[in-house]
Amino acid sequence: MLSIESLAALHQAHPAAAAARVAEFSLGTTRFEFNSRPALMGVINLSADSWYRESVCLDAESAIRRGRILRAQGAAILDIGAESTLAHASRVDESAQNHRLLPVIRTLAAEGAVVSVETYHPVVTRACLEAGARILNLTGVDGSAEMFRMVADHDAGVIICFVQGAHVRDVGNLDLGKDPIGTLHDFFARQIDLATRQGVRRIFIDPGLGFYYRNLQDSAARIRHQSSIFLNTFRLRTLGHPVCNALPHAFEYFGEEVRSAEPYFAVLAALGKTDLFRTHEVPRVKAVLDSLNVL
Repeated sequence: MLSIESLAALHQAHPAAAAARVAEFSLGTTRFEFNSRPALMGVINLSADSWYRESVCLDAESAIRRGRILRAQGAAILDIGAESTLAHASRVDESAQNHRLLPVIRTLAAEGAVVSVETYHPVVTRACLEAGARILNLTGVDGSAEMFRMVADHDAGVIICFVQGAHVRDVGNLDLGKDPIGTLHDFFARQIDLATRQGVRRIFIDPGLGFYYRNLQDSAARIRHQSSIFLNTFRLRTLGHPVCNALPHAFEYFGEEVRSAEPYFAVLAALGKTDLFRTHEVPRVKAVLDSLNVL
C-alpha cells in the first residue's frame, strides 16, 4: 500500500537521485524548464482502433481542431499517431500513415505548435519531420540509428521509448528483473549514447508504460508495475534527460469514471518527478499539477 512511510523510505534510499537535474531546452519558440515546472503532452489519435474515444479524430479537420483545443487547454506538445498500440489493432502501412499525418502536422506546425509524431517507421519519420514535426516519439529500437540521424538533420528532438521487442507492435512478455529501474537505466544509457553520437541534442526518455505486454494483462499486476515506475521516475533523471510518462487508464478499477484515471496517476508521476506528462486528459491533469504546485 502506498503510504507516507513508503514514500519516505524511497527517498531515503536514493537521496542523490532525488536531487538530480535534467537538460532544459527549446523546441521552436517553446522553452521547457523541466527542473522548475513539468510540461503536458496532449494526444491526437488518427486510428479508429484507439480505445480512448475522446482522443480519436477520423479526419484532418477534427484532428486540427482537437490540436487547437489541446493547446488552449495547456498542452505544450501535441503527440499525433496514426496506428494504435493495441495488440489487436490493424497495422497501418507507411503510405496510409503519411496520408493521415501530414496534413495535420503541416497545419498545426505552421500555427506554431510543437508537434510530436509517434512512429517506428523511418519513411514516416522522414516525411513528418519534413512536414514540421519537432519531435519523434520513437516506439521501436530497430533502425533507431537511422532515425536518430533524421532527427539530428532536422534539429528536432526525440522521445526514446523503452521497448522490449523490435517495436511497440512486436512485444511479448515484459522482463525487467528485480529492479525495473536498473534495467530501464541501462537501456536508456545505450540509446542515449547512440542518439548523441548521431548528433541528437534534445532527448526525452519514456519507460513505455502504455505498451501492451502479455504478462501485464492482469490489471492489478499492471497497476503495481506502473505505479512503481511512476514513483521511481526520479532515479532515471540521473541520466540527465527529462522523463516522459504516458498516463494509463486502469479501466478495470475506474469503470465509468475511467476519465479520472489519468489525473490519479498524474499524482504518482508528479511525486516521482516526471518532466513530461503524456495524457488524453489535458485540462484534468493540468488542474492536478497546478494544485500540487500550490503545495
